[in-house]
Amino acid sequence: MSNNELRNGIDRVGLSGLVAAAYLMRSRRFYLRAATLLAAMMVLGGWMLPCRASTTPDENSPQKRLKDLSLEDLGKVDVVTYSKTPAELLNTPAAIYVITSDDIQRSGATSIADALRLAPGVEVARLSSTTWAVSIRGLQSNFSKSVLVLIDGRSVYTPLFAGVYWDVQDMPLEDIDRIEVIRGPGGTIWGPNAANGVINILTRSSRDTHGVEGSALAGNQDHTIDDLQYGAAARGLNFRVFGRGFERAHEYHTDGNNEDAWHQERVGVRADYAAGADTFFAEGDAYRGNSPHVVGTSNVYDETSGGDINVRWQRDLNKTNGFYVQAYIDRTLRTNTNGLGETRNTIDVDFIHHLKVPGRQEFTYGGGLRWSPYQIISPIPGENLTPPSATDHVYTGFLQDEVHLSGKFSLTGGAKFTHNNFSGFDIQPSARLLWSPTDHQSVWIGVTRAVTTPSDLEENFLLQGGAGGTVVQVLGNKQFMSEAVVGYELGYRLLHGSRFYVDVSSFWSQYMHLQSFSAATVSTSGGTTYITIQYENQIAGHTTGFEFAPQVTIASWWRANLNYSYVSGNFAANGATSDISATGSVNTYEKSTPRHIVFLQSKMDLPWLFQFNQTYRYVSDLPAQKVNAYQTMDLVLARPLGRDFFFKVVGQNVFQAHHNEWGTGDPSQPVVGINRGMYVQVSFKGGGKTP
Repeated sequence: MSNNELRNGIDRVGLSGLVAAAYLMRSRRFYLRAATLLAAMMVLGGWMLPCRASTTPDENSPQKRLKDLSLEDLGKVDVVTYSKTPAELLNTPAAIYVITSDDIQRSGATSIADALRLAPGVEVARLSSTTWAVSIRGLQSNFSKSVLVLIDGRSVYTPLFAGVYWDVQDMPLEDIDRIEVIRGPGGTIWGPNAANGVINILTRSSRDTHGVEGSALAGNQDHTIDDLQYGAAARGLNFRVFGRGFERAHEYHTDGNNEDAWHQERVGVRADYAAGADTFFAEGDAYRGNSPHVVGTSNVYDETSGGDINVRWQRDLNKTNGFYVQAYIDRTLRTNTNGLGETRNTIDVDFIHHLKVPGRQEFTYGGGLRWSPYQIISPIPGENLTPPSATDHVYTGFLQDEVHLSGKFSLTGGAKFTHNNFSGFDIQPSARLLWSPTDHQSVWIGVTRAVTTPSDLEENFLLQGGAGGTVVQVLGNKQFMSEAVVGYELGYRLLHGSRFYVDVSSFWSQYMHLQSFSAATVSTSGGTTYITIQYENQIAGHTTGFEFAPQVTIASWWRANLNYSYVSGNFAANGATSDISATGSVNTYEKSTPRHIVFLQSKMDLPWLFQFNQTYRYVSDLPAQKVNAYQTMDLVLARPLGRDFFFKVVGQNVFQAHHNEWGTGDPSQPVVGINRGMYVQVSFKGGGKTP
């Protein structure tokens, strides 16, 4: 087995993975059916609902709704990701940024991963048509292992490789209310795998989606994305159901191996009910599709499917007293013909109780249980986990106390306690101090310890191959430890009137026990020579940097968001290591994160109801991935058509025919170029009133 074959074996495992049963959509004819149905509903809706000629958009139209949040509103908006209870953004002692629905719709993004580029400190690189590398403040990799990603509080993390499959995180983007991004360790409340940050995707309540909504998109890269949903209320219960399908073209391959064109179909439902102080929420979806990609010189054809049910009961007596219980079930399946596949069931229960106690204190405590039985599917001899089936579990508990001190100060301290089947017991403490000298500015400082628990891959992996009496093997390590970080942060926020808002934060993060590979060892048994490489925790180091994110209302018709992020890393190994993969070496930790990212989003409301939006970004080079610095821009021209329709023309990556964003670290695999794209989209909303 050659060094490149070892690289391909290691990297293939991380790119192969998930699924579970969605039997509602059986063929690509779904797209034709969905598009035809959508067109029929749009025509029918336009005929049944009276059109109103007006120069002012309707209250419930996309243009009006997406313009509602002013900069002053943004500073005062309640966020929930920091403490799992509502807290005003301006007075939150953490580096938290809100990507609004307006930001997403005006950016022209067609996937959740691409929408995350809108937040400062978030590094997003597209590997191929189906795969992204997403991280926060460094340690960028195609596994996203140090970032906890949630959808309405449901974790989409997989313990197979301690990461996220971005290709199956999909929904109608119009249903996203906002995305809250915490930059830096989020260990106290959220626990393991939030070492570098938390991304919480929050969807709109079904109370806000009555009537028929739909959209149809056609383009050269996104061939088609079709959404159709219906929402209503019955006896106080609000609900919506939706269907979504897309088909996407391959990206630019210098070797002509254009194997990453793909498709996916999804259906889902959400329901909301309120009774006095109690609110109830339930949602679920099911999907089916494929996710092909190239690893080295091999084509990997993943078949993906899955489904989940997520429910929550919340009782709020007031803003500081209440509790909630949330539970979800997730079943996933991913199979392919050239790498590890997996079937996994995850059951999770989470409880939070927050209350006001004497002495100007707000006390929060809670706990959670997660069980995740899995079965590995391996079509290749010599590549598997040992054992191939088991049950992963994590048990958590936490305490947090916020004390309002004299004057404008508040102190928050707490700790998360976890036990998992990989590394046993761990504790993650945090302390944060907030100073609010005025009602429109705040300064905060924090220190947090957070961990990333080992994965099934790091503990149980087995890869063997060879010839002529020699066997090369890569093995998991039963003694693999949790990767740990201690993060120190300092931040400042200022809201100046209704025209200027700025968020500045700096950080220094010390990492310990990062994943690496041992140097090769040679042994002989029964006349066979074994060359063994094992997962290790031999790398440590630190990152430093800052983010600067002003938002400006230039005029009543023009608003701009600017983000600048800087990250520098310094890592070293405490023993001999082997660079056999795109991860796990000093070089990849130091040089796989862009040192500079510049992002500018300009949003203009022009005469005759036109919107013109420009999104520019510059990303510096990634030497470990053999990717040069690049800059590009997306352009969006949009306009409502009558009362219920909205038309959009989008150009993506318009500066060049294609550009590179990420590599594999494998010189045998050409870097995939991300193509220039263009699409047109028509969306429709009508037939319902928001109560």
